[in-house]
Amino acid sequence: MRRGLAEHITGATIVGTEVLHPRAVRGQPGGAAALEAGLEDARITALRRRGKYLWIDLEYPRGGQGSGQSSGRCLLVHLGMSGQMLLGEPGQVTSPHLRIRSLLVTDTGRELELSFVDQRTFGRWELTAPGVTDPVPHIAVDPLDAAFDAAHTARVIRKKRSEIKRVLLDQTVVSGIGNIYADEALWAAQVHPRKKATAMRQTDVISLLDAAREVMTRALAAGGTTFDDLYVNVNGASGYFSRSLNVYGREGEPCPRCGTPVVREQWTNRSSHFCPECQRR
Repeated sequence: MRRGLAEHITGATIVGTEVLHPRAVRGQPGGAAALEAGLEDARITALRRRGKYLWIDLEYPRGGQGSGQSSGRCLLVHLGMSGQMLLGEPGQVTSPHLRIRSLLVTDTGRELELSFVDQRTFGRWELTAPGVTDPVPHIAVDPLDAAFDAAHTARVIRKKRSEIKRVLLDQTVVSGIGNIYADEALWAAQVHPRKKATAMRQTDVISLLDAAREVMTRALAAGGTTFDDLYVNVNGASGYFSRSLNVYGREGEPCPRCGTPVVREQWTNRSSHFCPECQRR
């Protein structure tokens, strides 16, 4: 989603924003009116993300809402469970779940509408205060970030007394690894999801993180993993990595490595999928 937005709206100016549902701006000081006013005439300079957080760096012309704050202010977006950021012609998106829409003018003069559609209303937009250099300091760097340090992260993981899968999903330790990619990385590294993190060797944790990076890189190239129509890119297209999954969602099917039937276990409010032969506890 970040890649798709960056390709089309970097350099564009936000000329108007309308908030259609108050939950979409919960946490925003001043509420919907502050977000709408604060985005007016803002120019988009870059798009960044960490884990499930996306933020759009903004600059303002002299006299604008952010006058004197040419950097360090951004629009922070969290997608929640079902958030979509869709680009199209003005008025093109007519979903009943449309929560926020912004009219943009690109540097070539084309008008585009950025629509935030969120069926479950868990997502949100927030305009950060001026001078904020890191809008999500509580979220750890993820394996696809150039600043990711696998050796340091492995040392942090090995201090945890929890099961390794639980630690992989802890966004304060390492971000971006969701339930699907955790199962796939654990299978690739031949690690049982219930193995204690403290029982793992440093080299084995690094290998697991490398596996997560490799899985996520392939998934990104395929547009992500889509099981229903809630998970789409900025043009509304689905990802296709689900066709390349080795264990997730493949209960009872043969393990691609050894042929043993894949097992599905209930795990907290989710499921874990693994090979009982390749991933012995």
